[in-house]
Amino acid sequence: MSNILIVHAHPEPKSLTSALKDLAVETLTARGHAVQVSDLYAMGWKATADGGDFIAPAHPERLKYASESRHAFANGTQTPDVEAEQQKLLWADAVILSFPLWWFGMPAILKGWVDRVFAYGFAYGVGAHGGERWGDRYGEGVLSGRRAMLLVNIGGREPHYGERGVNGRLDEILWPIQHGVLFYPGMSVLPPFVTYQSDRLGEAGWQDAAASLVRRLDGFFIDAPIPFRCQNGGHYDGQQVLKPGLGAGQTGARLHLVQPGDPEQVLEPSEALAAQEPGRRLAVKA
Repeated sequence: MSNILIVHAHPEPKSLTSALKDLAVETLTARGHAVQVSDLYAMGWKATADGGDFIAPAHPERLKYASESRHAFANGTQTPDVEAEQQKLLWADAVILSFPLWWFGMPAILKGWVDRVFAYGFAYGVGAHGGERWGDRYGEGVLSGRRAMLLVNIGGREPHYGERGVNGRLDEILWPIQHGVLFYPGMSVLPPFVTYQSDRLGEAGWQDAAASLVRRLDGFFIDAPIPFRCQNGGHYDGQQVLKPGLGAGQTGARLHLVQPGDPEQVLEPSEALAAQEPGRRLAVKA
């Protein structure tokens, strides 16, 4: 069985978002998985990234957040709340971010969790640079070997987020989170679990959503992830621009998905061995 971290961001325990989070905990636990929940509002999580995040700053005269983050991570002087969340991520085989879509993104408290926990040397700024390689990111990194999924509730109607919908395609809206926050440090990202018209669902709608979520959770370690192109898999040039001939006919976020006819995806020997671990799924190189 696997370890699963749910990072939950909703201020109301009786909300639909919280109810689906509770159902996820119940379902995953019943299947034998170990589950931890970081309920950010209940924890009183500090959302602002500022100088208070550094116990022993290297340069207290002027805050440079990224360099102080690197110093604190390397020297073990991060604040206890940040270090505790990092340890949960390292413990986890899979991560679920549970939140309502507010103004086309995450609630501020969840964005603040990412800002503070995804420290320099932990989630970014890792790996060697040289030639076409710009470090270990986008399919590689400290969090590779883990799966991730968004559990997101939306007040609007589903057609509003379609190909020609007024709000834009949902995969484009969620691109900064799925590709930028989760895939960047190495996690394999499953398609999101989305509930539309979440503020007027009704009992029948709740039953449908609950049944759908249980089915998705049962496939959590089986279903195919979104086929994002890995940065260091040969699809991008030395400027990290997609090479000619790839992504033909695609636009936006879909340019960065592996398409039929693209070079085959291959696991390196070390990754192939790690992929055999129970509950582990590595992001493959394209």
